[in-house]
Amino acid sequence: MNTLQTNRSLTKYILLGLITLGIYDIVVMTKISNDINTIASKYDGRHTMNFCLVFFIFSWLTFGIVPLVWYHRLSARIGGEQARRNQPVTMTAGTFWGWYFLGSLIIVGPFVYAYKLLHSMNALSEDYNKVG
Repeated sequence: MNTLQTNRSLTKYILLGLITLGIYDIVVMTKISNDINTIASKYDGRHTMNFCLVFFIFSWLTFGIVPLVWYHRLSARIGGEQARRNQPVTMTAGTFWGWYFLGSLIIVGPFVYAYKLLHSMNALSEDYNKVG
């Protein structure tokens, strides 16, 4: 069984993202898309598209619509997997639309979303590493 990363943090995500001009952020989101597929695909039969495809190809072709749909689906899938594993559901599609999208009006919203996303994935990865 593949051991998944459980030490994602908002501070590292922001600082390394700034230092690498966003490359670290792309790597983290790509890893998250791979990890959620590893964790949940056996149970829900779905597949989350690799973030690199979303970011580099479909984002500009669709004027930014595909990334919104991708984040919506990713958030809903994480929440569904949290519920299936009897964890507190801290991530839903509403979390994305509320914190990331509408929260951008108060500037800190996307950071709150990133924090919730990273910690939700840490909890799911930790449970996966223990139970499978």
